[in-house]
Amino acid sequence: MAHGIIGSHHHPIMASRVAMLAHVLFLATAVLMLVWLLHYRGGINIQSEDPEQVFNVHPFVMSWGFILLIGEAILAYSTIPMDHRTQKMAHMMIHLVGLILGIFGVYAAFKFHDAAKVPDLMSLHSWLGITAIALFGLQWLFGFVTFWLPAAHEHTRAAAAPAHVMAGLAIFMLAVCAAQTGLVEKSAGAASAAEMKLINVAGIFIILYGVAVASAVALRKAFL
Repeated sequence: MAHGIIGSHHHPIMASRVAMLAHVLFLATAVLMLVWLLHYRGGINIQSEDPEQVFNVHPFVMSWGFILLIGEAILAYSTIPMDHRTQKMAHMMIHLVGLILGIFGVYAAFKFHDAAKVPDLMSLHSWLGITAIALFGLQWLFGFVTFWLPAAHEHTRAAAAPAHVMAGLAIFMLAVCAAQTGLVEKSAGAASAAEMKLINVAGIFIILYGVAVASAVALRKAFL
């Protein structure tokens, strides 16, 4: 009994602290990606005649706009103290922005391939990324219909919630894996040792961010 009382009091606090760590990792990862793309790769411009600048839109948008925003949307619902409806709204809207930006990031990759005369969908990275985007879109639609539209019954929502949480975390970690394969490709072709190290550090920070988000959710859910 005492253990249960202590656990119920301390684990939500621990979840909040892990969420704060995730926010710090969010900022660090975002800065590292900007330094890499602006300092080492010549900038970010979807309208540029330089295919490399067009391509740079892809890692920028997929890191900032997809992976990091998905994590923040998960944290908004799981660990940030707000009323339930506000949590749901923030969760849904941040995810929607992440989905839109993710689709734009895929468009940037295809535009680069077209400009550089590179075949599409030939790498493991592209397969994982397309799969993550497609599953995430389906997950968002499922969540919108089940948890936001008033037609869904409360029993249906309660039954679907565990699967929705599990699937969301799985897709999030799949996106993290896709990012790692993309960074490995770019690290292998880095122009200098300094750029290679920066890419590797950014990859580590993305992994740590994913682990922190998943851990915060696990701590919160396990002791509700």
